[in-house]
Amino acid sequence: MLDPKKILDDFLGSNIPGIGTSVRDTAGKATQMAKDNPLAAGALAAILLGTGTGREVAGGALKLGGLAAVAGLAYKAYQNYQSGKAPAEAAQTAEGELLPPPDDSSFHPETAPQGEHEFALVLVRAMIAAARADGHIDDAERARITEKLSLSGMNSDTQEFLANELNAPVDIDALVAAAVTDAQKVELYTASRLTIEPKTRAERGYLDLLAGRLKLPDSLIDHIEATVANVKANTPA
Repeated sequence: MLDPKKILDDFLGSNIPGIGTSVRDTAGKATQMAKDNPLAAGALAAILLGTGTGREVAGGALKLGGLAAVAGLAYKAYQNYQSGKAPAEAAQTAEGELLPPPDDSSFHPETAPQGEHEFALVLVRAMIAAARADGHIDDAERARITEKLSLSGMNSDTQEFLANELNAPVDIDALVAAAVTDAQKVELYTASRLTIEPKTRAERGYLDLLAGRLKLPDSLIDHIEATVANVKANTPA
């Protein structure tokens, strides 16, 4: 059975399938692992999210689980945006343990109109799409991923889903349409930004295109950028 929430947990810091450690724990080792033996022991999450400093998530986020971490960061960025402070100032003054959104907030996972399970699936697709933005997963690597997913310890439904997502064209319009509330639009961009550190034109261009399609204000994007950057900057070595 496909469990999108577990996939998000794997991507954002719970145990990487087949490895028994987290993305954060493998930071610094994942790049060489990816070069030496792509998908060794099925470390899909390390390949997608752990191959550079831009794909690290701080410990506070790891404690929440993937879905709640994305929601918590998106909520924090939105609150900072509403504060009227400059993005960098707001992100720094809001430091502390990441908390999930309040139960009555539209950012809380349980308030998703399409259901928590379905929106988790949307975020997984968004993160995979973002990870592919710079050509990080080329045809050869995609073939290796498809071939070795069976070693990952994931169930067959999850393996099939991930293989299909890696082979299917990125459909940004479908991702945008799947975010049906304003809060979900912020979460979708936040999840995508967590996935990549936009150091290339392709990555920056993808995020800019996504922000435009989601119709998120530039000032809100600035707060999301600052909030995510602050979280990553405080990732333990």
